[in-house]
Amino acid sequence: MTYPGDPGGPVHKRKRPACPITTPKTPDEVWIPEVTHRGWLIITRDSKIQIRRREIQAVREHGARMIAFGGVDAISTFAQLEILMCQWRNIEARLDEDGPFIYAANRTSFRPVPLG
Repeated sequence: MTYPGDPGGPVHKRKRPACPITTPKTPDEVWIPEVTHRGWLIITRDSKIQIRRREIQAVREHGARMIAFGGVDAISTFAQLEILMCQWRNIEARLDEDGPFIYAANRTSFRPVPLG
């Protein structure tokens, strides 16, 4: 697991590399292809990504696999952790699913977002 700007470092006697995305301000059209190329499942709190045509196009073009936390459930770090824990089984099941896809998640729902 990593995040934009993560410098990397030791985790349980192993070295985790720095995140290739150096800032959260990196445009979606830049970071989506980069992390998809690495085979990563994307978890984002950018709920508006579901309606932005260019970002949806980047997800489609690059075969990205994305979970988007949204609504008032994603306002704070604790609330995001709560979504993660409530939807853990649904998120984990997506690890074996081929992209492209976007799922919108909050504490009580987990639904696919149309990419058309």
